[in-house]
Amino acid sequence: MFEVGSQYPPKEHEDRIKRYRHNRDVVTTNAELIKRIKAMVESDGRNYIYANYADLVCKKAADLLFGESPIYGAGEEGSPEQTAVDRIVRDNGLNVTNYEMAYGNAYRGDSYYKIKWAQGYRGVLPETLDPYRVMIEAQNAAYVFPEELPGDRKRVIQYHIAVPVCVATGDVSKWELHVETHAPGSIITSKYEMAVSSSHNGEVTSWKITGVIDAPEEAEQTGVPIPLVVHVPNFALDDSWEGIDDITEHEAIFREINNRLTQIAAILDKHADPILTVPAGILEEGLDGNPQMRAAFAKVFEVVGKDEVTPAYVTWDGQLDAAFKELDTLIDTLLTIAEMPPVALGKENAGTSGATGLAVKYRMGPLLSKIARKRQYFDRALTDALFIAQLLEHAQSRDELDYSPTKPHIIFADGLPTDEREQAEIAQIRTGGKPTLAVSDAIKRLDGLTDAQTQQAIQRIEEDETRTLGTVDASIFNAEDAA
Repeated sequence: MFEVGSQYPPKEHEDRIKRYRHNRDVVTTNAELIKRIKAMVESDGRNYIYANYADLVCKKAADLLFGESPIYGAGEEGSPEQTAVDRIVRDNGLNVTNYEMAYGNAYRGDSYYKIKWAQGYRGVLPETLDPYRVMIEAQNAAYVFPEELPGDRKRVIQYHIAVPVCVATGDVSKWELHVETHAPGSIITSKYEMAVSSSHNGEVTSWKITGVIDAPEEAEQTGVPIPLVVHVPNFALDDSWEGIDDITEHEAIFREINNRLTQIAAILDKHADPILTVPAGILEEGLDGNPQMRAAFAKVFEVVGKDEVTPAYVTWDGQLDAAFKELDTLIDTLLTIAEMPPVALGKENAGTSGATGLAVKYRMGPLLSKIARKRQYFDRALTDALFIAQLLEHAQSRDELDYSPTKPHIIFADGLPTDEREQAEIAQIRTGGKPTLAVSDAIKRLDGLTDAQTQQAIQRIEEDETRTLGTVDASIFNAEDAA
């Protein structure tokens, strides 16, 4: 895939990389992209108005997938396997990585976990301060080039991670291509020289490989019979490994919504200061005896007619009612195709007018189905990534490990807010009215206190009850019984 004289990115991956770059500009409202659109729109005197619905589509997916941290189960609580999985998740900040990957996955269609055995600061600090450990990172999908099994586009036999690097030597800059080939059980590295072939808006987009710096070295054995790269498609078909993003299919509607907002703003701006019509004879006459009608300055001119003219402003509604109806239709169409019910955006009884949590959940059905579809891919990929991380730690660590590599069971939250009152009522019905929460747990949860603070609060409550209600000496009842 990478040899002297070939193009980077490879031609068969060129469209995919362009789509990644373009969709990223759309969701992040890239300054250069907005500047180009504004220049086209404002050439005829209008101001460009835009709403970033693409970002909203991506954020909603990430919020419901990983807005709440999933639960990773690998055995009984406190078991060595559970402790190991919790440590790997915590040390790698996996919850934040998952959220960022879910957002990127929505506009790219592909995300990748990369597992490695390395130091956090890559050798800058001594091993005593920064020991080697297993790391799980998000790998930029634009630099990953899967190699398919011949005849089967769903089966990837190895992953090439090829990163273009600009190296500055004094006043001279040159481009290098650093390549890692991840195959089952091994990693092969190499470096190549490159020359710029083309650029777009100041960003280099393609290169030509001109020479070899470091030829492919002997394979480094990982000790893991699986590539250390895990692919997470946003959604995929059964005839290709490539994922399908959530942005490309909606781009025409995004553009039309922004165009309609721009047109409405232009109409309102144009008629914010209308011209006044008055009957003939009102304006001052000039030296030639004619009325001085300077509409551009005074915003007023006379109307000569057989009937008397009532002073009035010259306005044009610009079919604003139709424009607003079209805007509403476009937004409704976008939300329908993107599987985002209005209640997900805080509209239509989103918990502010007496709707129960269960009712909101039912109206969120289309979006929850979409998230469940995405969750299947992340569930499989996260399970594999954590299992590979444990295998790599066993293969590379010099310490004696006390756990066995285990594929964890992952429980995802649905991302919806919990209706506490509704949950309490359900619990009361199911337990026949018995208490389901200790007083100490209730205080700790409601006030956010530690165990020690909770005990102090309970002690003060008991002291207040003693002071206000007093205590009853039970011995007086025993005395009456004796008599």
